[in-house]
Amino acid sequence: MTGPESRLTGPVRVVGVGLLGTSIALGLRARGVDVILSDASPTNVRIAMDYGAGRSAGDADEPQLIVVCVPPDVTASVIVRELSAYPRSVVTDVASVKGPVLAAVRAAGADVTRYVGSHPLAGREKGGPMSGRADLFLGRPWVVAGHPDISYQTAAAVDDLVLDLGATLVEMTAEQHDSSVALVSHAPQLVSTLMARRLVAAPEAAVNLAGGGLRDVTRVASSDPGLWVQILGANAGATADVLRGVRDDLDEVLAALDAASADVDAAADGTPWRRALAETLAGGNAGVARIPGKHGQDRRYAQLVVMVDDAPGELARLLTELGEDGVNLEDLRLEHSPGAQIGLAEIAVLPETLDTVTSALAARGWRIAG
Repeated sequence: MTGPESRLTGPVRVVGVGLLGTSIALGLRARGVDVILSDASPTNVRIAMDYGAGRSAGDADEPQLIVVCVPPDVTASVIVRELSAYPRSVVTDVASVKGPVLAAVRAAGADVTRYVGSHPLAGREKGGPMSGRADLFLGRPWVVAGHPDISYQTAAAVDDLVLDLGATLVEMTAEQHDSSVALVSHAPQLVSTLMARRLVAAPEAAVNLAGGGLRDVTRVASSDPGLWVQILGANAGATADVLRGVRDDLDEVLAALDAASADVDAAADGTPWRRALAETLAGGNAGVARIPGKHGQDRRYAQLVVMVDDAPGELARLLTELGEDGVNLEDLRLEHSPGAQIGLAEIAVLPETLDTVTSALAARGWRIAG
């Protein structure tokens, strides 16, 4: 039986029950879809089954849709295997690179009239079936990379998957997808990693001064190296193109900084190096303004920093009282320096509500930074 909100009729076979595979399975099970679980690790399958993500495979299974959620270096071979084993099923995958996978499936002589690649731009810092969440994809972009060999009617099953899981369907070619993720995901991973690498030999006293800015820049630097070697290797050309642009920008910044260092009258206005730095920083402001906000809306939010005592229940009290005052919290970031008796909760709200929220929190006794 499928739930009233399910577009898929099922069954859906999920191959690979790590974070993404288990999350897909949990989301579909929540809508009553019959989900078949498969993984190279029987332990992962048992864990996912214990979490209610689906059932084990059977000889009589005839899945409507197969979702391949395996590491990038084996994605194409697993797709080819699944297309051969289930000649009536539509197959998709969730690998973060699409062009090389499609090319490899074609080169293997597989039936690409039943295959279309896809990629949900969602995840968590932790992997594995125990990290799976049914709501992982809510409001997140999910690219479906169509190609001329598959019909819209056949690919509709993948569209239904995306919509059933509450994601936002985005249609792109494989080439468009790969150049896009190089810009918004793959190059940023390396920039974050390179900055974090500067910390390895840094003095302890310097590292102890780290604040929110450094944490923001290096947050993704703790990602799995093995996985990222596969991703970057598969999308090397597009990622290198982005990084060459970054290198050119860095060369301009270095030239400006060198000029500033050698300038005996550095406080003077109108110097070329000052203009170069200002233009670079303003360009960063313009770029960050284009990053979509909550639910994909291109909107900037007002920021409010609340000082929270380092005591049990204080953060929960803040969130509860925001809810009681009818505040829709758009985002929340926490910062706490070692040894400090307070933490800083940076909350994002709609600009038109900022004054009201500030007054309401002040009336409840909260201290507002600044």
